[in-house]
Amino acid sequence: MTPMTSIYDFSEQEMNGTPIDLKQFKDKVVLIVNTASKCGLAPQLEGLESLYKKYKDQGFVVLGLPSNQFHQELATDEEADDYCRLHYGVTFPMTKRVVVNGEGEDPLFAYLKQQSGHGRIKWNYTKFLIGKDGQLIHRFAPITKPDAMEEEIYSALNKKEILK
Repeated sequence: MTPMTSIYDFSEQEMNGTPIDLKQFKDKVVLIVNTASKCGLAPQLEGLESLYKKYKDQGFVVLGLPSNQFHQELATDEEADDYCRLHYGVTFPMTKRVVVNGEGEDPLFAYLKQQSGHGRIKWNYTKFLIGKDGQLIHRFAPITKPDAMEEEIYSALNKKEILK
């Protein structure tokens, strides 16, 4: 098996069961976030949605991956999806719930943790900013508020690729 070389080698499943092939995000800047509805950090969903609305037409995508790893997610995928949309107005794509650490962990999170060199996901709302080339730019701590990432997102969106 060949090693994974970018996020484009992965796929997830949207809440409704539709596959999300991350290849569709080529040439876009992607923010991957492990979310949890009942977490004290859940109000960050508003800020994430705000960034998504502000920059989506410039090629920015937020991808929310709910996780019950820290026992702060609702009982079903559907409840989590409804909660995020109803309480925080989330319109960005949300996947089915995933495991971010240990047995049964989602392969995308295994890859992102390895790329960042920071090991286990310590809490909900760990964020991974991915450049237009599918490579990790920065891993943000759970407490990092979405607006604190805006400058880096803007910079990634406006980065001109060097022609080889």
